Amino acid sequence: MRSISAVTALAVTLGSVALIGSAAGSAVADSSAALPITSSGDIIVDGVHQRVFISDPSGGKVVATDYDGTVIGTITSLPQADGLELSADSATVYVAVPGADEIVAIDTATLTEAGRYATGDGTDPQHLALAGGKLWFGYGSVGHGNIGSLDLSGGQPQVSLAQEAEGTWKDAPLLDSAPGAPDTLAAGSRQYYFTLGIYDVSSGTADRTAFLGGQDAAIGNTAEDLALTPDGTELVVATSAGDFQPVFRTSDLSQTIRYPSGYSAQRSVDVAPDGLVAVGTDTYANFTPQVSIYKPGGTTPRRTADFTDEQGGVAQEALLDHGDLAFAPDSSRLFAVTHGLSNKYRLRVVTDPAKAVTTVTVNAPETAARAKSLTVSGQVTNTLGLPTGATVAVIRTDLESPNGKALPAATVKADGTFSFTDIPPAGSKVTYKVSYAGDADRTAASASDTVEVSRNAATLTVNKNGAVYDYASNVTFTAHLGTTYKNRTLSLYADTAGDGKGKYLVKTGTVNSGGNLSVTLSLKRDTTVSASFSGDARTAPKTATSRVGAKVKVSLSLSRYYKTAKVNGHTKYYFRKKTDPLLTTTMTAYPGRAQKLEFQIYSAGAWRSAGYDYFKLGSTGKSVVELRGTHQTGYSMRVRSSYIDNSSNDTVNSTTHGSWKYFTFTN
Repeated sequence: MRSISAVTALAVTLGSVALIGSAAGSAVADSSAALPITSSGDIIVDGVHQRVFISDPSGGKVVATDYDGTVIGTITSLPQADGLELSADSATVYVAVPGADEIVAIDTATLTEAGRYATGDGTDPQHLALAGGKLWFGYGSVGHGNIGSLDLSGGQPQVSLAQEAEGTWKDAPLLDSAPGAPDTLAAGSRQYYFTLGIYDVSSGTADRTAFLGGQDAAIGNTAEDLALTPDGTELVVATSAGDFQPVFRTSDLSQTIRYPSGYSAQRSVDVAPDGLVAVGTDTYANFTPQVSIYKPGGTTPRRTADFTDEQGGVAQEALLDHGDLAFAPDSSRLFAVTHGLSNKYRLRVVTDPAKAVTTVTVNAPETAARAKSLTVSGQVTNTLGLPTGATVAVIRTDLESPNGKALPAATVKADGTFSFTDIPPAGSKVTYKVSYAGDADRTAASASDTVEVSRNAATLTVNKNGAVYDYASNVTFTAHLGTTYKNRTLSLYADTAGDGKGKYLVKTGTVNSGGNLSVTLSLKRDTTVSASFSGDARTAPKTATSRVGAKVKVSLSLSRYYKTAKVNGHTKYYFRKKTDPLLTTTMTAYPGRAQKLEFQIYSAGAWRSAGYDYFKLGSTGKSVVELRGTHQTGYSMRVRSSYIDNSSNDTVNSTTHGSWKYFTFTN
């Protein structure tokens, strides 16, 4: 209950609660995947099972992944696991395990250990190669190295050590072999002056046929990595310094050609079965890792793969010396292991390494008129250039052809540029995708650009805007859609004030023959009704709204009177002057809502204001006010309860006045 002290001085004493063009490069799907290793020793690829094996010396294990870099197996208990070699039938991967003075065999199908072969105490086997029917291994420690062999062809494994004269190798030499020269073994030193050796192993022992030793600053201090060509006639070497990768004849180790690169530290090298040469480098300028890929004898890289991941201008990854590059046997992929500054390792996969990367750019106008001619241009670039008569395929995607429509192919000029004209039949966003198919020497590539094509304006209205209705009135709203191309569907939404739901769908349908779609809503709060037309190929989208008001339900009752009478068509309430009237308002509830209680007195022939105040409603929408004080007799008065939009502490309904209640005081 609330009370007021007098009609002319109201006071509350007690309360209740109430497109610009886009450019795309190669379509080659290169990828990168994290590796669960703490170091990297060697990498080898099993093409039969499509698996990549990476040794982890620090972790004492070998990790196997699929071609995407997903780890599918781990073989442990391999202390200092280093060099890897794959058997000719891809059934076994051999691992040099210097920490155990062993070579361990791994079954490539089951990824389990298949055998262990001791090489002798203190041998420290590190690098492996299969040649002449035996497994050869470079072994030894700093200052002392040699070549040994493991013969697994008989009933008992046979190990032969010291295949070279003492002092020839100052460390465990790198080894390599090639299927095209099954009796040739190549070796190189990583720790001391540039040293290479070629061996004939057809007799079962390593008979040296060529040797190159001593410091040669023009070549580099050490051989960081080496790889024989498929026929075994040449040896490609990654050196520790210089801006080239030298190639040597295996017959006499005379230098033949050099694969050029920027001045950089040559890290690793691999040669694919088809002769493709990959050389991994870290440039001295910023140590950005990259791999240059050459056709045999080429002087310009067919492709360069950058593994740059910079933060603040600092490269976050580096290639490793030796053993971090390996081709898939079919040359379809090149795998590389990189090492990050945060000591994380990743497997980088370069797809189609033999192909020069193609780039396509497309430039279309930002806007255009529907059914009018427009011109799209662009360029196809490739380090090899393009064959004469090359063409690009063109696909137009729009509202009429959401899955794309093929347009006539465009011919590429000698400088790689192309252009074509088109008349877009549909408006809105129209995308032109241009694709170069690629060939045996070039990657495929595509790019697209989008044009905003004009559409006709739609006419859309919703009736009843600005109208105000009694509480809970059923009101029919009608949306009218004018002429369109094809689409005759509208979506009608309502947004009811104060319910927290926002705009919500109330009806979707096709307009009738007159272009109308209607919905009936029961209005209990102010509501915005909107109609949405999504547009079609020739007509632009459109939205129209109508905001209507809803009154509250309000009533006022008087009590403590001693009689009523009809006066001038109204019911008049009579109170004794010593009685304090009780005024009870009931109004549609809303959190925090207040009602306005307004008094008037009849004087000098007119009703004049006698004051007002706002009183909060309880949670059920009720407010009780007691009119206290010394009440004067003989005056005609009236009172009403009202909801005033905003002033009643909310804005969810329209201003609503209750009916006047007439009263007077008597002796």
